[in-house]
Amino acid sequence: MHFLRLIRPVNLIVIAVTMYAVRVFILQAWSKYGGNTIPGESVDFFLLVLSTVMIAAGGNIINDYFDVKADRVNKPDKLIITRHIKPRWAIMSHWILNFIAFAIACYLSWRYATFWYVFVHLLTINALWFYSMYFKRRFLVGNLIIASLTAMVPILCGIHFYIQISTASHAINPLLPDSVYQPQWFFNLYHHGLFIYILAVFAFALNFVREIIKDMEDVAGDQLLKAKTLPIVLGIQRTKWIAVSLLAAILVTGILFGSQWNVLQDRAFIIALSPTVLIVLSCFYSIFTLLSSTERSSLKRADFSLKIAMMIGCCIPFYWYFIV
Repeated sequence: MHFLRLIRPVNLIVIAVTMYAVRVFILQAWSKYGGNTIPGESVDFFLLVLSTVMIAAGGNIINDYFDVKADRVNKPDKLIITRHIKPRWAIMSHWILNFIAFAIACYLSWRYATFWYVFVHLLTINALWFYSMYFKRRFLVGNLIIASLTAMVPILCGIHFYIQISTASHAINPLLPDSVYQPQWFFNLYHHGLFIYILAVFAFALNFVREIIKDMEDVAGDQLLKAKTLPIVLGIQRTKWIAVSLLAAILVTGILFGSQWNVLQDRAFIIALSPTVLIVLSCFYSIFTLLSSTERSSLKRADFSLKIAMMIGCCIPFYWYFIV
């Protein structure tokens, strides 16, 4: 039970759900627009999800390993390493998870004759290690690393399916009648890879703000480690306004983009985008909570609300599966 708490299973489930949401979207479009079944696709994708989740779990372990001193102040009731699990067992678990994940990456790279899987997995493993050991306590660098790694999840899925589709025996037939490519917005999101980019930017932006909010929660413990996080350098109030401004910019950009897209596409796109109303409401709630108070409990509510927004955004392809 303590080990499960250490690896943060809810966060791992979010990663897995996000990856399978990308799979649902891509395979739905692939079959809808003339693609054949890809042999062995489900097994290989499961291995990719498994390796990604294991690296994330290892990252959570090593993060807590280096944060023991700060966690004694920030969240003493949730301290696991040293209290329930010995540090050497934590390190051993971290390396076992990473070894298995890297072995899977080697298999996938061999199977598809590409270095991408090995490269991405090595990059992620090392980035999480150096983030936990050093960059987490640097000004903005740690926030950018975690936000970038979050954005890498849908990009990795996109790379995986690009490799699979490129080696498939049948590509989409450009001579198919235009009526096949309906609805147009769905085809454009698939054909130009736009959905992957939008999801990656969405994940990066919201997670970047979440990391800033979590730094605001952890100021007391981070000061013991002589960290130079945003709220320690600039102060809680200035950091609060930075987080609020970023959330407002994300909302405005998203609304403008969606409105312009609807002008160019059919009205069915409004129905397809209806779940984003919940995302907007979640972001507004986070803004309101940040403006009302910077108490730890309020910061936790703002953080949780953004996590809900991210989860909703990642699950939208499941909704599209039933309406397209």
